[in-house]
Amino acid sequence: MSQKLRVDGQTAFLLHSYPYSETSLIADVFSRDYGRLPLLARGARRPKSALRGLLIGFQPLELGWFGAGEVKTLAKAEWLGGIPLLAGRCLLLGYYLNELLISLLAREDAHPILFDSYVSALQALAHGAEDAPELRKFEVRLLRELGYGLRLETDAQTGSDIDATRRYLYQVERGPVPQVGAGDTAIDASVTGKTLLDMRADDYSDPVTRRESRRIMRQLISHHLGGRPLQSRRVYMELQGM
Repeated sequence: MSQKLRVDGQTAFLLHSYPYSETSLIADVFSRDYGRLPLLARGARRPKSALRGLLIGFQPLELGWFGAGEVKTLAKAEWLGGIPLLAGRCLLLGYYLNELLISLLAREDAHPILFDSYVSALQALAHGAEDAPELRKFEVRLLRELGYGLRLETDAQTGSDIDATRRYLYQVERGPVPQVGAGDTAIDASVTGKTLLDMRADDYSDPVTRRESRRIMRQLISHHLGGRPLQSRRVYMELQGM
């Protein structure tokens, strides 16, 4: 978007911010209709700035901005409310979601379905939902929106329907293939057919499904990140295990 534009009344979330000059900030936001983009918040670091208490993470904001360059200028911000503040473990998980978006989303590429999924994940975490199902659901939707959808209903070798009673090896660029022999079922790529079918149905009630889906998604996300580590994951694993 190189043309000059003005946007008003756009629902968005702050993903990250960093200082710009002595009094301003660059806010990296995720908006429903314009995707992820950087906004210059002039004077936001001043003690009496109206923006100072508004630009916080994990809270829905109504933003307006204008400009023609890569970095637009924030014109207004209003707090919409409706999501309790994240705390403790859920706060760390929120940082993980944000870091995934920052690391994998291109700028100014709208993903309204992913935006709605992000909102749902934040609401679930804020209300004390189990973290594993919410993380896995969001991760699967994120990869799907980016064009890296998981193959969960048929095996990549024969095209046959996934058998819930069999074990498969999930190959990153290909999908699940039947595991030959007993093998080492502890390896990252090994997964039951039931886990694949549960993931397709967004059902993470089974502890085995939660464990195996976490391994698969960690493997896939690491691949699409090009091996770059996630700071939020490292911190979380050190504190509680993710």
